Amino acid sequence: MKNPISVLSLIACMVFVTSAARASSCRFDASGISREVLENYLKRSVTMTEFLEVDPYTNDGPYPYKEDDVRLIGNIGAKFIGRAVYRWGGEEALAVPDYMEQAKRLIAQVHANDPEVIFQAALFEIVTRQVDKIPVPAWTFAAMDIPAEERHFSYEKMLNPDGKMANHWRQGSSVPDITQPETQLWFMFLAGTYIGAGCEALHLGQTALIGMADPQLLHWEAFLTKVRRYAKTVARRGWVLLDAHVPSGGMVVNGKSLLDFNSFPLRIKEIPDKPQQAELAAGYLDALYGRSKACIAPSGWSCDALPYLVEFDNFGCSRTPGQSTIDSHFIWGYDEISWLYLQSENDRRQWLRYACNWVRQHDPCGFLQMPVSRIVSLCNQHGRGKFRGNTRSESMPDGLNLEETIKELWNETSSDSI
Repeated sequence: MKNPISVLSLIACMVFVTSAARASSCRFDASGISREVLENYLKRSVTMTEFLEVDPYTNDGPYPYKEDDVRLIGNIGAKFIGRAVYRWGGEEALAVPDYMEQAKRLIAQVHANDPEVIFQAALFEIVTRQVDKIPVPAWTFAAMDIPAEERHFSYEKMLNPDGKMANHWRQGSSVPDITQPETQLWFMFLAGTYIGAGCEALHLGQTALIGMADPQLLHWEAFLTKVRRYAKTVARRGWVLLDAHVPSGGMVVNGKSLLDFNSFPLRIKEIPDKPQQAELAAGYLDALYGRSKACIAPSGWSCDALPYLVEFDNFGCSRTPGQSTIDSHFIWGYDEISWLYLQSENDRRQWLRYACNWVRQHDPCGFLQMPVSRIVSLCNQHGRGKFRGNTRSESMPDGLNLEETIKELWNETSSDSI
């Protein structure tokens, strides 16, 4: 008979080794993140738009059911929560005292169950005149190596001097120019605010638009160097993961990537002779499959292609919703997440399974970011709604029942799942 003490010791040792392996599979620090750990996060990435957001005046957010979202994160084992907080205009909210307190509480609640989860904030390609109402904190000047002064941000100083992309979104709502010091000051304020709340990743939006006057990426490079320097002293683990939408295949300067990973829409291609059906295809429009650039990652490791995420994008609907729009970014007249929303429950599950497998088979550097929360655009004939991947229940009546499918796919496609 085996010594029971030895058996118990062996079991304890196995548990310890397994726990240590799981911990190391998500471990990084101020020196950077390995490719293995980065990909472990990308493998379990979800789009959870505005999970951390609340209305600063009513203490209610555009996405209710926060408790069920916390449950979902734990149930499926999500590790990377994409687009959890951002401003698309409406910057005045950032001037409200304690605006980010709800975000901090939710992050702490999730981290109590799993301290390795990363929350991503976003710095998008938009500023409005509301930024004029926000005072510039002293720490923002310090982070940018600028002498501090008492003043507010200036919308006008963020615009391109030649008027490029001014009023691009609407009157008084423009794409900021990264070559302007005021734009960099504003983005540092956003980055520092989100990092201070506990976010460890920043999505930089359409950097090519913001870099309209920076074709060599020199201003982007100088600015992001300061963001990383700031993160070393403030971020939870001393490192911030940066990504952006990159139709060119990346942001690379002298062989070095400015981004930790790339990201892009799925670029879904409709099948014209099969109403409402669609597929993925390498080379369709500006899809990223097979085009992510070789580089040295910010953490120092080299790769033939930087790892990347593809997501179900949202950008509105065409003038002919429901009709074929081949060779456009629309799928049967809708953006990607809205098209998926309009499918039957079974078709949604089947297509998500198809997309997950297709991406992994066609480009091992690519990972599908699973859709959990996102605004959908259903045009005048349908109104507007929200895509919620949660399991439908009394406490989550808007759920589309994709939660268990996501969990199954991750378990099936990752033998080394964390």
